[in-house]
Amino acid sequence: MATKRDYYEVLGLAKSANSDEIKRAYRKLALKWHPDKNKAADATDKFKEINEAYSVLSDTHKKAQYDRFGHAGVSSQAGPAGGQQGPFQYSYSGDIGDFFRDFSQGGYSGGDFNNPFDIFESFFGSRTPPRQQKTIYRMELTFLEAARGIEKTVKINNETKRVKIPAGVSSGTRIRFSEFDIVVDIEESKMYQREGQDLYYELHIDYADAILGTTAEIPTLEKKVKTRIKPGTQPNTVIRLRGFGLPYPRTNQKGDFYIVVRVTIPSHVSGKEKKLLEEIQGGK
Repeated sequence: MATKRDYYEVLGLAKSANSDEIKRAYRKLALKWHPDKNKAADATDKFKEINEAYSVLSDTHKKAQYDRFGHAGVSSQAGPAGGQQGPFQYSYSGDIGDFFRDFSQGGYSGGDFNNPFDIFESFFGSRTPPRQQKTIYRMELTFLEAARGIEKTVKINNETKRVKIPAGVSSGTRIRFSEFDIVVDIEESKMYQREGQDLYYELHIDYADAILGTTAEIPTLEKKVKTRIKPGTQPNTVIRLRGFGLPYPRTNQKGDFYIVVRVTIPSHVSGKEKKLLEEIQGGK
């Protein structure tokens, strides 16, 4: 499998680039490599690579994970579809040449864009008739209710209805029913940090276990999993448990579970510990 390029390198940016610089670089490269305009054999692959890089670097949380852990921190952000990179598939009806000429010459006035959905849903979105407006209700869920899915009884228009929320939904997800829509709000977990369908868990071990190695019991969503911590493990090492993350709604696929190892360095040690450490230091 080919090694992924650094996302900053893909967009031609320094790691100190701000959001405006990231956005400008993305627009320039997206216009250059969009397959409807660029007929080079590798245009599609380059366009997907650019889109994937932008989808991470334009998102504050994903960017922080990438800056900290590299590709391992955002490896499942693109979604479950096999071979599909980036957050969207594009389609366009009309003269793509006219669009690119207008946009490149400053003729498009569609406003500011924060992510690929904004720019390409506006430019390349399919021209389907608008849906009929329906009543929208908000529902609050605990982290575990959202993670595992749940059926709830709700009161809508003075009628009691039973609604099923699929496992793995995220805050802001809009679930369509025949007579109404429900938007879910999800409380944050006190144990995990969520990034898309991936979960991050901080494991704290002492310096002796980091040096000598140990076995830790990890509380994943499904069960407790014993994980070996190798001798010589460095602080902030990331261990990946594939498929132990959140499910992708209405699929049988799941994100990953990442263990971030935090090594605790004591501020005080016993006389015996100090003597042993001094002996080790003296033997170097």
